[in-house]
Amino acid sequence: MLKKYKIPLITVFSVLLIDQFIKIYIKLHYPLGEVSRVGGEWFILHFTENPGMAFGLEFGGDYGKLILSSFRIIASLAGIWYVIHIVKKGEHPGFIMSVALILAGAIGNILDSSFYGILFSESDEFNVSKFLPAEGGYAGFLHGRVVDMFYFPIWNGTFPSWMPIWGGEDFQFFRPIFNFADFSISCGVGIILVFQKKFIKEHKEPAEDMEKTSETSSNGSTNS
Repeated sequence: MLKKYKIPLITVFSVLLIDQFIKIYIKLHYPLGEVSRVGGEWFILHFTENPGMAFGLEFGGDYGKLILSSFRIIASLAGIWYVIHIVKKGEHPGFIMSVALILAGAIGNILDSSFYGILFSESDEFNVSKFLPAEGGYAGFLHGRVVDMFYFPIWNGTFPSWMPIWGGEDFQFFRPIFNFADFSISCGVGIILVFQKKFIKEHKEPAEDMEKTSETSSNGSTNS
């Protein structure tokens, strides 16, 4: 029974394992705002906590946070149903894996926002967070903050002076700080966009072959 769900199960659990290992390591070893240069000036670990959406975007206030966390949970449940649905339909394995990557990323960030506030003490610029502190966590259920750490300021420059609005201003690519769960979501979406025609074509062909076989069998039965 579980054999046909091997691709999504391995994908989801692998992403969650890597994502949570990185986040917990950063949370327990880095003070908030800590910067470590892994690859010179272009690959940096920069510990930040995101109270809102992916890639450091925010969604206002406590009520906004509660709404966002609740929406993530509902969306993830819908994602689980959709993965089961496309596996039963026999969709292309690459499409199934891509959807599983998106689902895994969503669940990874849900774990942060749901439980990190309960499990960890507050992180600040001078103190590293503690796991299961005696005084309790820094926030309640669904009010935790998502841990971000990957920062790739690959290219710094200045917009041309003739450009409207931003002319002469500094810019940086890539500015957002993100985590492995965000990366998983982006990979899943990217693979679907690049290979969508292949996924659709290879899914249609077996169905068309089955229809032709069925028609041939029907005609043979009629003739006899």
